[in-house]
Amino acid sequence: MILLKRSISEDSLRRYVQFASESCIQELLAASVTNKGNGNDGWKVLTLENGVEISKRRSDSLHTFRSRWVLRSVSPQQFITVANAIDAAKQWDSDLVEARYIKDLEDNLSIIRLRFGDNSKPLFRNREFIVYERRETMEDGTLVVAVASLPKEIAAGLHPKQSNAIRGLLLQSGWVVEKLEDDSCVVTYVVQLDPAGWLPKCFVNRFNTKLVMIIENLKKLAQACPSEGEI
Repeated sequence: MILLKRSISEDSLRRYVQFASESCIQELLAASVTNKGNGNDGWKVLTLENGVEISKRRSDSLHTFRSRWVLRSVSPQQFITVANAIDAAKQWDSDLVEARYIKDLEDNLSIIRLRFGDNSKPLFRNREFIVYERRETMEDGTLVVAVASLPKEIAAGLHPKQSNAIRGLLLQSGWVVEKLEDDSCVVTYVVQLDPAGWLPKCFVNRFNTKLVMIIENLKKLAQACPSEGEI
């Protein structure tokens, strides 16, 4: 096991986040592949209607959830403009108190702080998350946004925890956006959240299923963005 110091140099932070985010990206890409076999990839479809598939996969005591949507008349570039940690957090909870970039490590790699207040939903009430966000374009044109919490030791060195806040963990989350014909795209969103503090795991898992539905709200934001031909 590698022991991480409370403070970390920017170069070491960059190397760590590059390594961690690469792993997250590969997991997101694997989750975006539709299994047409015997379902032995661990994903169980919960519902499938109106072009929306919601699935879950057991990961220890907390499930990982996945939603897949075909977005008509929304290009990958339109959607990716709103597929970021801050816009997504606004869809999770309207009582987001603070959302800001702490540090830009590279053009496509940033550290972000999300803080929710007293009036937030139970999973987010008085909680904060210190996450990285990495955006990548694959060789085939697929767009990926990977977002996950930093380890608590690194997060504490970047931003000390407030005394009245609980620091939750976004274990993994992100988007895979694949281009279809006619300026449409298929979006896969994956999320696994540990809010920390005391909450029944069954409650956490039930609420996690709602998080994957944020694509519907992000779709509306994306439709309001100009397409490539309009820029």
